[in-house]
Amino acid sequence: MSSVVCNRALWTPVKTFQRLFRVPRMGSFTSAPKILNEDTQDADVVLPTSLSRDELLQHCHQQLENLPSLVKRSFRRLVQQFGDTADGLRVLQWNVLSRVCGEATSSPYHIRVLQWNLLSQALGQMNDNFVCCPDAALEWRFRRYHIIEEIVEYCPDIVCLQEVDHFNFLKTVLGTQGYNGMFFPKPDSPCLYIKGNNGPDGCAIFFREEKFELLKTETRVLEVWRVQSNQVAVIMLLRVRETDQELCVATTHLKARNGALLSTLRNEQGKDLLDFVTAHSGGRPVIICGDFNAEPSEPVYVTLLGCQALRLGSAYASTGDGPEDALREPPYTTWKIREEGEVCHTIDYVFYSTDGLAVEAVLDFPTGEEIGEGRVPSFSYPSDHFSLVCDFRFKNASEVVS
Repeated sequence: MSSVVCNRALWTPVKTFQRLFRVPRMGSFTSAPKILNEDTQDADVVLPTSLSRDELLQHCHQQLENLPSLVKRSFRRLVQQFGDTADGLRVLQWNVLSRVCGEATSSPYHIRVLQWNLLSQALGQMNDNFVCCPDAALEWRFRRYHIIEEIVEYCPDIVCLQEVDHFNFLKTVLGTQGYNGMFFPKPDSPCLYIKGNNGPDGCAIFFREEKFELLKTETRVLEVWRVQSNQVAVIMLLRVRETDQELCVATTHLKARNGALLSTLRNEQGKDLLDFVTAHSGGRPVIICGDFNAEPSEPVYVTLLGCQALRLGSAYASTGDGPEDALREPPYTTWKIREEGEVCHTIDYVFYSTDGLAVEAVLDFPTGEEIGEGRVPSFSYPSDHFSLVCDFRFKNASEVVS
């Protein structure tokens, strides 16, 4: 009898999910027919196969004409500096570096990771209703170079991106900096229902070929109660060329929108993501980046931090590795104004293996004053999400870090 009751309890959410997502246009925002365009809108971009970082940034500035510069940000670095808490404990503290971001460390024992939902061009321009963003700020001919500026500014070793619908542009331009990458689209991207789209959006990972050897890639359409959803995940297994240290990097973009059912679905997607990463990580240190569309109070956040197989921490929360660190996440990772009002949330994260990696620095977020009253996107920032940039050190590193 108890099993019958249990099955009935599960039946309603499962059937509701199937009604919501097992339809020909799961995840789309319209009943219009698909427009199956190819990723060809950046054929006008012609660059040498190799450029210095300064040369590429100068090219971006020229293309942006007289538009404002990107919002400036600074790093916080964990230093061997102790402070006393109210209960007498001594803890490591973060200090603020200068606003000059500079080059990432070239050490093979360190990794700089950039995580960013860069805002799909089709959705951002035609669907998302950013009421305070000037139309010209959403034009792709400008946005694409601000996107490149934001990535190249911080010299990341690994780049994890979501809402990518101009992968060929990114591959071409980042290729001049020695990056290689892969892309995996959503099975039923909402971009495909928007006139003038550049193909589906999805997730991508780029890495510096000079630093890493690519061992393997894996992709997955995330499942909920054994039913495929419209969200995906990508894994790369990388080896540091100089040390042979291996690493598993994953990125994802979970289901959006509010409500108890959607929160439950995100948690199920998170469980499937963890199973996927655990199955392929093979004991390597893990970094999982993404737009999880979930505040730290949601179950999926606790589910990821509670995974015993991977022992994950959140890079921005603190140096700890437990669910209590949710209290120390940034106050926002996205801040926008839509027709329904102002939206300010923390929903993007960089999770990492606390057994194999240590956080050494994170890129701070701009203040509300620095962002501006219209929030983002804007002329000075190309996405409605801010990038997250983290410096990690392999804990088994043989060098002494000052």
